[in-house]
Amino acid sequence: MRINKYLSSCGIDSRRKCEALVTAGRVRVNGKVVTELATDVKDGDVVELDGNTVSVSFKKTYILLNKPKGCVCTAHDEKGRKTVLDFVKVNKRVFPVGRLDYDTEGLLLLTDDGELANKITHPKNGVKKTYAVRVEGEPSAAELKRLRSGIEYNGVAYGSAEVVVVGPENGGTRLNITISEGKNHEIKNMIESLGRRVLFLKRTAIGELRLGGLSRGEWRYLNDREIAYLKTL
Repeated sequence: MRINKYLSSCGIDSRRKCEALVTAGRVRVNGKVVTELATDVKDGDVVELDGNTVSVSFKKTYILLNKPKGCVCTAHDEKGRKTVLDFVKVNKRVFPVGRLDYDTEGLLLLTDDGELANKITHPKNGVKKTYAVRVEGEPSAAELKRLRSGIEYNGVAYGSAEVVVVGPENGGTRLNITISEGKNHEIKNMIESLGRRVLFLKRTAIGELRLGGLSRGEWRYLNDREIAYLKTL
């Protein structure tokens, strides 16, 4: 098994994040530092991360959190801000699947299943994520067409989005926007390209998986049906 896949299977992080751990020289196999991503881990090999032995966990954990604003999607924050793990306290080493900004709330998955995390977050898989968005003012028909057709902003191309206009809300306009790329700050940048600001942003769904009745900061384990569904995406 390739080293990044092995680390991901141990519940360290997604495969892409584990690649960075390897190239940074933080991983040893049988006492020797390895930095080549082509390194294979065989039965009987001892793998260490930062001096701590890691091993594959066969029982995976899947958690759904209604992330509140005012926390970051990391295990530790150098600025001392709250993290999502301040809300999700379990005796397993889980990590967020993708990211929601500090001031963005809503559906966030946490797991120790690196394979599933990679499937959900990798742009090539086109997993749809839906957001409730309140924008300032009232976007015109031409602006909505731009969102639905795809936009280039600050040199970054953003693919077409599904946009549903819900109506006026608290001095702005409520939109439901579904995207399938997951680029950094994608929704905010798309709206800013129209000359407007995002006033509120909440992820409400990943595929057909929704928050349900969870309040902000609450979490629950996924059930078997939900886990099976995510593995089909």
